[in-house]
Amino acid sequence: MNRHLAVFALAVAAAFGQAAHAQVPAPAPAAAPAARAASPATHVAVIDVGYIFKNHTRFKQAMDKMKDEVMQAENALKAERDRINGLMEQLKGFNVGTPEYKKLEAEVAMAQGDFSVTAQLQKKDFMDREAKVYLQVYTEIERAVSQFARDNGIAVVHRFDGDPVDAADRNRILGSITKPIVYYDPQVDITPDIARMLNGAAVAGATPSQPKPLR
Repeated sequence: MNRHLAVFALAVAAAFGQAAHAQVPAPAPAAAPAARAASPATHVAVIDVGYIFKNHTRFKQAMDKMKDEVMQAENALKAERDRINGLMEQLKGFNVGTPEYKKLEAEVAMAQGDFSVTAQLQKKDFMDREAKVYLQVYTEIERAVSQFARDNGIAVVHRFDGDPVDAADRNRILGSITKPIVYYDPQVDITPDIARMLNGAAVAGATPSQPKPLR
């Protein structure tokens, strides 16, 4: 009897051991290391926006075209002004109050009014068009700077004026005194890079201009 009990106890113990072993979960595989977060942009750069505008091919072309149109409009206004002056000279040859005088006087007044309105409308039109060209090019500059900054880990791009100070120009002197950037390493000047990005398509096949010298 004791032998059977012993065998039964061993069987129960073996069964319990197997059950306990079955209930212990297998160790989970080691979690894959989390992807390393991209390093935040920390570099700082500077750009001479004035230089970009002066050397932006399409901007210069648009300004040159508008300059020609302004010249044509001014010549047309000058011709009309000369015509009006001629009418005013004719007016001096008539006696004040006569039908001829009144008729010519009315013609002169109408011509002067039309001249003033035309001149104002043309001026406003050219100013609006000029502003749109500036906005378009500046938007292109912003996009190019943003792309270049993302590609090169640049966090901040400061604007500066790289033109030399004219000792005879009071405004230039005051501007240089109040400029926000007093010193910068020439290596952080991305102006030539942005100029090449903006002019790349416009000057394809043309002789490349000299890049802006690092100061």
